Amino acid sequence: MKFIVSIACILLLFTSIAQSKRYQISGKVITSEEGIENTAKVTIVNLNRSVRVGPNGNFHFENIENGRYYLNIYCPGYKLIKDTLELNNRSFNSLCYTFEEQINQLPETIIEHASLTGGELGIRKMPGSAYYISPLEIQKFNYSDIHCVLKTIPGVNIQEEDGYGLRPNIGLRGSGVSRSSKITIMEDGILMAPAPYCAPAAYYFPTTGRMYAVEILKGSSQIKYGPFTTGGALNLISTPIPHELTAKLNIMGGSFWGRNIHGTIGNTHGNMGYMVETYSYGSNGFKILDNGGNTGFNKNDFLTKFIISSDKSAKIAQSLLFKAGYCQETSNETYVGLTQTDFQESPYRRYAASQNDVMNSSQHQLSLSHTIKPVNWVNITTSIYRNDFNRNWYKLSAIGDSSGNKIGISSLLSNDAQFNRQYQILTGESSGEGESLFVKGNNRSYFSQGIQSIMDFDFTTGNLKHNVQFGVRYHEDAMDRYQNEDRYSMNDGTMFQTYQGELGTESNRIRTANALASHIQYALSFKKLDVTTGIRYENIELNEIDYGKTDPLREGINVQYKTNAVSVFLPGIGINYSWDEKFSTYVGLHKGFAPPGLTEGSVPEESMNYELGTKFFGSFLNFQTALFINTYKNLLGNDLAATGGNGAGNMYNGGKAQTMGAEIFATINTIKLFGIKSRIRIPITVSYTFTDAQFLSSFESSFDSWGNVNYGDEFPYLAKHQFSSRLSLEHTKFEININAKYNSAMRAQAGSENLSQIEHIPSYLVFDGGVKYYLNKQISFNIIVQNITNQAYIVALRPAGLRPGLPRMIQFGISAKL
Repeated sequence: MKFIVSIACILLLFTSIAQSKRYQISGKVITSEEGIENTAKVTIVNLNRSVRVGPNGNFHFENIENGRYYLNIYCPGYKLIKDTLELNNRSFNSLCYTFEEQINQLPETIIEHASLTGGELGIRKMPGSAYYISPLEIQKFNYSDIHCVLKTIPGVNIQEEDGYGLRPNIGLRGSGVSRSSKITIMEDGILMAPAPYCAPAAYYFPTTGRMYAVEILKGSSQIKYGPFTTGGALNLISTPIPHELTAKLNIMGGSFWGRNIHGTIGNTHGNMGYMVETYSYGSNGFKILDNGGNTGFNKNDFLTKFIISSDKSAKIAQSLLFKAGYCQETSNETYVGLTQTDFQESPYRRYAASQNDVMNSSQHQLSLSHTIKPVNWVNITTSIYRNDFNRNWYKLSAIGDSSGNKIGISSLLSNDAQFNRQYQILTGESSGEGESLFVKGNNRSYFSQGIQSIMDFDFTTGNLKHNVQFGVRYHEDAMDRYQNEDRYSMNDGTMFQTYQGELGTESNRIRTANALASHIQYALSFKKLDVTTGIRYENIELNEIDYGKTDPLREGINVQYKTNAVSVFLPGIGINYSWDEKFSTYVGLHKGFAPPGLTEGSVPEESMNYELGTKFFGSFLNFQTALFINTYKNLLGNDLAATGGNGAGNMYNGGKAQTMGAEIFATINTIKLFGIKSRIRIPITVSYTFTDAQFLSSFESSFDSWGNVNYGDEFPYLAKHQFSSRLSLEHTKFEININAKYNSAMRAQAGSENLSQIEHIPSYLVFDGGVKYYLNKQISFNIIVQNITNQAYIVALRPAGLRPGLPRMIQFGISAKL
C-alpha cells in the first residue's frame, strides 16, 4: 500500500512540474512602411501584458504558462490584428503578422463612405490608374497647397497661380487645368465644387492642410464618379473620428509672417464619437506692392463630426454620421501680373493699381450620412448634403482712357507697355487726367445640395467572387452673379474712388442645374482575373435667367432665358490580371463626359479613353506604369477671367482632339534593396509623365487660351514632360526629406510654333526640403524649406501678365499629440 501511495505522489509531482513549465511567445510584425518600432504594441489581453514592437518588427514574451491566450496587435494608421494561441507544452517562436493600412479610424460601417479606393491595398487589384496619398506621406511636409501634395503623382497637370494654392488649377491627363473645372472634386465622397454642374470653376477648394489622405482616380478606375469622367476624380479624405481620446496640435511660422495652426480633438465613448478640428493659416504675402501694403491672406477653417453607431452585439450594424464645417477667407490677391521687362527686374512686384484688390469668401458645409449592414454581404450608405459658398473678388479689371474706352488688364499686359499711358497709371507713375481705373466687384453666391445612396453587394459562388454596386444621386446647384463696377483715379500712387457702381449693373443673372445621376457596376474575381464593368447615367437640365445690366432690382424689365438639357449613358470596362501576389497588368476602356454650358450651340464634351498599365507591389519596390489615349469627339473650353477671358463663363466647343501619354511611378526602399539590416530607411520616390495633346480640327475661337486653332496645334498650359522625385532618410528619432519637381516649357496659347518664337512658360526645377526631429512619442519639431534655391520662375502668363512661383519660404514648427 505504501508503494502505491509513493508512486501516486511521484506522478502528481511530475504532473505539477509539467503544468508549471513556462513557454515563450515571440514573432515579427510586418508593414509596407516599416518604421513601426516603439509605435506598434502587442498585448496578451487575458494576461494584461503588453510589449512595444522592437527593431525589424520583433516582439517577445517569456514565462507564459500553458493555456489559451488572446493577442491584440495595434499600430496607429493600421487595422487591429487579433489572434488566438493555444499553448500546450510548446512555445511560439516564429509568429508573423502583416499590418494592413487602415483607411481611417472610423467604424467599419462608414469606412467605404470616406474612401473610394480602399487605400494602398485597395488599389492593387483595381482595374485602372489610382493613387492613395497616405497620412504618413502627407505629414512629411504638412503642405497646405494641394499643388504641392499632388506633385509626386503622375498624370496630374498643374498650373500654379498665387503661390499658396488658394485657387487651384488642376487637370488629369490633359483634361484642362482652368480652375480645376474639368475634374470631379469630392470630400469624403461628396461633391465639393461650389456648383459642379452649372459653374464648376472651383474658386473654393477644400482646405488641403486639414486633410487626412488624398485619392486620385484616373481612367477606368473612376467610371462611378461624375459628372466629369474624362480625366478623373480627386477625393480628399477629412480627419476621422478617433477610437480613443486623441488631441493634436501643430503650430508653424516663418517667412513672410506665415502662420499655421492646426488642432484636433476627438474620442469615442461606446457607440458615440466626436471630432472637432480647426485649421487657421495665413501670410503677409511675398509680393511687393508699389507704395507698400499687404499682399497676403488669412483663411480659417472649422470642422466637427459626430457619430452614433449601433452596439457591437446588434444584429444589424448601423451608423449615423453628422458633419458640419465653416471656412472663411480674406486674401489680398489680384489678377494683375507683370510685363516681361518688369518680371526680369523684380519678379515679385505688384503694381500700384492692384492695391484695393481683395477676395472675401465664406463656405458652409453640412452632411448627414447613414450606413447600414442588414447582412454581412450588403452595405448601404445614404448621404444628404448641402454646401453654400459666397465670394466677392474685388479686383482691377480695366483702365479707361480720357475718351472712356476700356482697355482690359489682360490686353494691356500682353505686350511691352512701358511707354503706354495706361501702363503709367497702372504703376502709379502718372496721375489720371480723366482716365479711370475700373474695379469690378465679382460678387457671386453658390449652393450645392443633394441626396445620394450607394448599395454594395459582396457575395461568393464557388470560385467566383462578386461585387455589385448600385448608386443614385439627385443633385441641385446654382450660381447667382450680382456684380457691380466701381471707378477710381490714381493720384501719386494712391487710388481714390470717384464712382460707386450699383450692385446688379455689371452682371445680373442666375444659373441653375438639376441632375439625376446613377451607376451600376459589377466586379467579378476568378483566381487571378478581376473584371469590372459598369455604366453611368447622367440626366442634366441647365437654366439661366439674365436680368441684364439695366435691371438691378430684378423686376423683369428685359429678361433673357437660356436652357439646355442632356442625357447620356457612359459605359466602361476594366480588366486586371494578377500574375502573382506582387505583379498585375490591367487594361481599361471608358467613355468620357463633361456637361455642356448654356452658350448657344453648346454640346457636351464626349471622349473615348483607353489605358494599359502595370502594378507591382514588392518588399522593397512598388511601381505603377500606364499608357493612355483620350480621343475627344467634342472638346469643351470655358471662358473664365482666370484664363485671361472676359469672365462670362461661356463654354466653347473645340471639336476633335486627342491626348496621349505615359505615366511612371515608383518607390524604392534602398536599404532593403541591398539587403542591409538597419534602423534607418532611405526610400526614394520617382514619377514621370509624358503628355502629348493636339487639336484634330481647325476652328476660330474667342476663348483666349485657344484663339484661332489649326489642325495639329498643341494644347496650351500643358507640359509635355513632368518629373518629380523625393529622397528620404528616416529614423525613429528624425526624418530628412528632399523633393524635386521639374516641368518642361509650356505654350501659353494653342499653336504649333517653336516655343522659342512665341510667349511661353519656361521650364523650371524646384527643390523643397524638410527635417523633423522626434523629441519623444508626443512632441516633434520640424523645419520646412520650399524653393530651396530661391529660383524666380514663371508659372503662368494669365490671367493678365507674368506670374511668379513661390520664392524661398522657411517655416519652423512644433507638433504635439495626446
